[in-house]
Amino acid sequence: GNRSVGLHFPLNKFPRVLSRSQLPRLESPGMQRAEAEAIYDQGREAVVAALLALSAQVALLQAQLEKQEERIAELERRLSRNSKNFSLPPSQDPPEAPPHQQARPSGRKRGAQPGHKGNGRHLVPAETVDEVVDHWPTRCRCGHRFSEAERRSYGRPARHQVAEPPPIAVFVTEHRLHHLRCPKGGRSVRATLPREVPRGAFGPRLQAAVATLAVRNRISGQDTVELMRDLFDARLGVGSVDAILGRTADALYEPYEKLLRRTRASPAVNVDETGWRTQGEKCTLWGAFTGRSAIFRIAPDRHQREAKALLGYRFPGIVTSDRWWAYNYRDTERRRLCGAHLARDFTAHGGDRGEEKQFGQAGLEMARRLFLAWDDYQAGGTRQEPAARIEPLKEELHALLEAAAPRSPRHRAYRTFAKNLLKYRPALWTFASVPGVEPTNNHAERGLRGAVILRKLSFGSQSDDGECIVERLLAASVTCRLQKRSLFAYLSEVLTARTRGTAIPSLV
Repeated sequence: GNRSVGLHFPLNKFPRVLSRSQLPRLESPGMQRAEAEAIYDQGREAVVAALLALSAQVALLQAQLEKQEERIAELERRLSRNSKNFSLPPSQDPPEAPPHQQARPSGRKRGAQPGHKGNGRHLVPAETVDEVVDHWPTRCRCGHRFSEAERRSYGRPARHQVAEPPPIAVFVTEHRLHHLRCPKGGRSVRATLPREVPRGAFGPRLQAAVATLAVRNRISGQDTVELMRDLFDARLGVGSVDAILGRTADALYEPYEKLLRRTRASPAVNVDETGWRTQGEKCTLWGAFTGRSAIFRIAPDRHQREAKALLGYRFPGIVTSDRWWAYNYRDTERRRLCGAHLARDFTAHGGDRGEEKQFGQAGLEMARRLFLAWDDYQAGGTRQEPAARIEPLKEELHALLEAAAPRSPRHRAYRTFAKNLLKYRPALWTFASVPGVEPTNNHAERGLRGAVILRKLSFGSQSDDGECIVERLLAASVTCRLQKRSLFAYLSEVLTARTRGTAIPSLV
């Protein structure tokens, strides 16, 4: 009779094997009816062996399929990264990234609104005006022509001021060192330069202008040469620009060391790092920032030892950073995790389906309430107000992370994230109780922004001396900006003091 049968069995009831070599292989991956009947004719043991071999192969294929699905999901997650769910600048968003949310139209017309107080340009005081030019009317609308004898002003004149720089050219001073012959010994004696005269071909202000253009305005050496020639009629080459930057960095040695000691003694710092290149090799530019200071250090990599070298091995303050593992040596009580990075992480998990989406959306809502409490504090509240509003958030977040951490390997993506946050949970709330600590690391990211642009334009450094120049000039530039000081004026003072041999002005 017809010996074909329908077989229905749960594959997960059969044992899995470790490798393909251990599987009893069937004759053909696509078994024909004749082959199946031949196995059936061999008896019960042959059928059982064939089913076990088939189920083991199916189990192995299922395991491989699960790994491939995880791999595909991870690759899709990486492809979907953008500035909203990952630490990427908006300029690196892929074309398919969602557009940034625009504010809803208010319905008002563009420009100043009725009742708006104008912010027009104010006239400078009359006593500071360099030149006054009087203008008189020549005729009246009735046809009368005014004579010079009639020029007696009726009321106050209308004032109109025009700001215009004078024709600019460098002021070249030639110092002639004369010789005199001694009548006593007949020896020729030449005059020496006074201490206040620079030994090089360029004065302190010109050197300060070159350094400012290089580090603050990120002008290349060739463009600096052209700009100095066009604006100031100053003739110098690219080699002179490099030499000026080197001398400026040498003059900043003492201010940088004092700034380094002051930053390492601060009660709180913001730290971040970005890529750098020296002679084409990958390096890392580290930065540490306080409210009034900034220090930089170029290191071989992003290892923990470099974070310690930047801050010192016994830094007593609180470090605000992202969740990069190099900062994990810090005690959680002396650390603050960036809330903006936390919100982006929850956003990344909130875009998937099922439980992970619920987890991400719940965490994102908590982050929104956290920032709302901080905004209210900055608008004029007391330090106790955000702390009281954050206490319930602590419990809610802890419960959310506890529920997500022990999930099955199927939820590995956000399970690992939840376990990591549980480990460093105290570092999430440092800002609520410690003055001077903010909920995000935006201060450090803003401090590194200029360095990132400089790296893209200059392609990094070409030597160890070049790294030193970058570190010191960036520290002076960002510190002056934080202190609302003129970088050009400060560098002029530094280079003047270096020329005269007097004390170098400090940055702290």
